Amino acid sequence: MKMSSCLYTGQVVHRRLLPRKHQLRYRVFWMLLDLNEIDSLSRQLSFFSRNRFNLASFHDSDHGDGGGASLLDQAQALLRQAGCRAEQLTIKLLCMPRLLGYGFNPLSVYFCSRHDGSLEAIIYEVHNTFGERHSYVMPVGGSATEIIEQHCPKSFYVSPFLGMDMSYGFRVLPPAAQVEVSIRGQENDRTVIVASLSGTRHPLTDSALIKAFASHPLLTMKVIAGIHWHALRMILKGFRIHGREPAAQRAARAAGGRGAQP
Repeated sequence: MKMSSCLYTGQVVHRRLLPRKHQLRYRVFWMLLDLNEIDSLSRQLSFFSRNRFNLASFHDSDHGDGGGASLLDQAQALLRQAGCRAEQLTIKLLCMPRLLGYGFNPLSVYFCSRHDGSLEAIIYEVHNTFGERHSYVMPVGGSATEIIEQHCPKSFYVSPFLGMDMSYGFRVLPPAAQVEVSIRGQENDRTVIVASLSGTRHPLTDSALIKAFASHPLLTMKVIAGIHWHALRMILKGFRIHGREPAAQRAARAAGGRGAQP
């Protein structure tokens, strides 16, 4: 049976524009995984496994709420909360796999498609280095299959160099021969940061995984190391550090509690 899952190779670029300029760029590869195909891929591929060690692997606990519930069920629950027809959708997840057992995804993107291939919704799952996650569930209007633009207020702490009083603008080219996701962070109607990923599609085969690993050795370790290296550089450049409000206090504040102390 022909699988719709695939692999993308490309790059991630972060450009900080205010209060001063800073940029990082690194080469990346991602897997686009149909959530209904992961077990079949694990059986067919020698160098890919689900929830066990391999050259490349997918662990359900790396996504969603990190618990034992089905990732497909979790995504469908989020979609229903947003008013989408969850059970009628094909859900594909764009993410970096674990490599030799280690993985970290600053951003994972769920593309939720109707039977005709058009998108019903996109879920942007953001991870920070404190082990927290948050999903922005964004329905797609009309029958868009080309460039999609979406907006929402920021509600999750990601970087100590960005405040919470911000909004995000998403610009997406859905996965086909190419995939692109750009996020523009704005504060007081001024663009503070632009982060983007872009990649070119390849078949998902054992040879493609070996080639991607050889050309991106220890990719996921380099991503987390790069985050901390650039954090140090930004501190030395004098970027302001914004404190993190603990998750429990954020939840209390959202529910009308006292919230965090300044």
